[in-house]
Amino acid sequence: MSTVAKAATGYTIEPLTADTWEAFARFAERHNGVFGGCWCTWFHTMAAEKTHTYDGNRSLKERLVREGRAHAALVLDGDEAVAWCEYGPPAELPNIYHRKEYDDTTDVPPDYRVTCIFVDKKHRRQGLSEVALRGALDLIARAGGGAVEGYPHDNQGKKVSVLYSSTRSVFERVGFSYVRPKGTKNCVMRTVVAP
Repeated sequence: MSTVAKAATGYTIEPLTADTWEAFARFAERHNGVFGGCWCTWFHTMAAEKTHTYDGNRSLKERLVREGRAHAALVLDGDEAVAWCEYGPPAELPNIYHRKEYDDTTDVPPDYRVTCIFVDKKHRRQGLSEVALRGALDLIARAGGGAVEGYPHDNQGKKVSVLYSSTRSVFERVGFSYVRPKGTKNCVMRTVVAP
């Protein structure tokens, strides 16, 4: 694997590709396919592509990766993936929570969305959500940059445990600005990444 970035923590960041698929697959398998077999396909798919089964979602995710239709920053500890941050253009990640509300209040769509940040259960509370998010922004910069949105949990300054969307404070630490609420517990945050 060619290292894209070396985090200050000693972890490496790699893009999710056919070359890193096995590391991601082992990571997902350690967590029952992530959220009971989603394989992080929920934000990606249209109903026609999704099977709603563990094996079907695994196959779908692998196909999307091999077709270049699924992007993520993998945080690696050696050859083991320990965290990830899913990102992509809105057409690649059309499914977001509170979509109707979002569409009614958005005038300019972003170039990229950050939809899922997930950390291995043995590596939580070590700052890896931030490492993964920074890795995604680095990969977006290498792809030409642009406006990036995320939809984290708005913790209003309180410590909370969030499994897949991270928190507003993490997004703020990496340079995102608060835009507006989304739903009852999440918010829209935005940054612009230079190429």
